[in-house]
Amino acid sequence: MTVGYHRYFTHGSFKANRPLRIALAVAGGLAAQGSVIAWVADHRRHHAFSDREGDPHSPWLFGTSARALAKGFWHAHMGWLFERDVTNSERFAPDLLADRDIRTVDRLFIPLTVVSVALPGVLGGLITMSWWGAVTAFFWGGLVRIAFLHHVTWSVNSICHMVGSRPFTSRDKAANFWPLALLSMGESWHNSHHADPTGARHGVLRGQLDISARVIWIFEKFGWATNVRWPKPERLAAKRTAAAR
Repeated sequence: MTVGYHRYFTHGSFKANRPLRIALAVAGGLAAQGSVIAWVADHRRHHAFSDREGDPHSPWLFGTSARALAKGFWHAHMGWLFERDVTNSERFAPDLLADRDIRTVDRLFIPLTVVSVALPGVLGGLITMSWWGAVTAFFWGGLVRIAFLHHVTWSVNSICHMVGSRPFTSRDKAANFWPLALLSMGESWHNSHHADPTGARHGVLRGQLDISARVIWIFEKFGWATNVRWPKPERLAAKRTAAAR
């Protein structure tokens, strides 16, 4: 999700060869968070209208009172999924629609989700040769894993637009929230990301853990990823807020 759906497909933080591009699309589908084209369209729309009318999951759409923010937190975290308007993929993801490989993986989203949920149970049953092994593996490796992954992702949408530090200038309320850095593989350095959306590394300051950036670095070393958009010191300096300098 972080390296493929987000940094590569949505923001073009690097270029991937064809096998890696397809693998990242398939891996994202296995996370069961949506098909690659729909997910990318939603996220590009989020950046286009971040924390303004048109943002599909901003927590600031209902006001700043305690009640409005509670409603906004629920909306940003997961409520938007139940009352969403479908993002126009032709407007926000025409490049993916033009890619035959990605269209094919996009159409396979439902089978990939079924595999992702069911395979742990099948393996658990075969390894232990018991129904109890199948059920427990299905519960922990299928349902709990996917639910946990979803809530980490949703927390970036909700918490990271409400709480945290803002060392860089951006036109929205995106914030860095360090407690989520490990679980989100670096996605919770959200202020840094919104200040420089196409950057391959979100944890750009000293001590900021960003596992996704390290994965991209490994891909680059193997020659699978090229033209990686690593952050430049002069660009970071220009984005720093006066209080953070």
